[in-house]
Amino acid sequence: MNLKIAVLAGDGIGPEISAVGVDVLSAVAARFGHKVTYEYAICGADAIDKVGDPFPEETFQICMDADAVLFSAVGDPKYDNDPTAKVRPEQGLLAMRKRLGLYANIRPVETFDCLIHKSPLKDELVRGADFVCIRELTGGMYFGEKYQDDERAYDTNVYTRPEIERILRVGYEYARRRHNHLTVVDKANILASSRLWRQIAKEMAPMYPDVLTDYMYVDNASMRMIQEPRFFDVIVTENTFGDILTDEGSCISGSMGLLPSASTGEHTPVFEPVHGSWPQAKGKNIANPLAQVLSVAMFFEYFGLAAEGRLVRDAVQASLDANVRTPEIQVDGGAHYGTKEVGAWLVDYISNHNS
Repeated sequence: MNLKIAVLAGDGIGPEISAVGVDVLSAVAARFGHKVTYEYAICGADAIDKVGDPFPEETFQICMDADAVLFSAVGDPKYDNDPTAKVRPEQGLLAMRKRLGLYANIRPVETFDCLIHKSPLKDELVRGADFVCIRELTGGMYFGEKYQDDERAYDTNVYTRPEIERILRVGYEYARRRHNHLTVVDKANILASSRLWRQIAKEMAPMYPDVLTDYMYVDNASMRMIQEPRFFDVIVTENTFGDILTDEGSCISGSMGLLPSASTGEHTPVFEPVHGSWPQAKGKNIANPLAQVLSVAMFFEYFGLAAEGRLVRDAVQASLDANVRTPEIQVDGGAHYGTKEVGAWLVDYISNHNS
């Protein structure tokens, strides 16, 4: 297979983990005889500094011309700490999602047995947890009308029937591929937009009689995710709730550095870690690249290359079992491995391991 990849490294630790992701992707492609070409583009604070736009037109065209985007992270403290800034790195991320029509964000949450001790939750609660959050990505408050002055501000949470129907279909399709259980998360007791979500979900549920559909308020879901994470199979929810719940999900695995995601929709799909740019770690060679690497596994699986995706996942598991880990997930007394060293170990495993 011939594949053209747009690489958007972004800010902070982005370039470091992006390099590992590209190396892993290239190693798998070489192992299976695929031809992969890369085109690099700027985004986020890096793009603002260079051209004044966090998602410039040239970057958009590179993404549109690619088969997939390997994205890393955006964000910089000089914008985070300036509430008056008119242009922000995160606007580039939102623009990419909107312009590429990426309405479905798929975020798997799973545990690794050898890292259970890193979770702040009890072993008996999280061991075996394995669910997927489907987050609507191009509607809601993130894209609704906004206003701010020194005395008053508002964000509007707008959803339409077609937006809700299409993301619910994605949720049901994933539930059918997994364990036939879909949880629709909303705040229908308070928000009009959530009442429309629940109304449409109840209309659609009979179309999927093989799937158990239940409904949960977001506050209850956030509590249930901590108390009983194994209850969930597939969660589908709106943009803001999905953003918050999936970050909460990182508590289950023990590190945000382990959670990948895929964003799909009308145009080029994007594969990225769920964590941010962690600017404090920039250039220190300590960032965990595994979420980026697991997003490469999701990339291969998206294109129907199951064996390639499996090899990436096997390499990640093998690295964890061998204690080849960056500092935040390393065992006490374990050897020091930086971002680059973990990446090199994974490439060697992929290139030389006989499955």
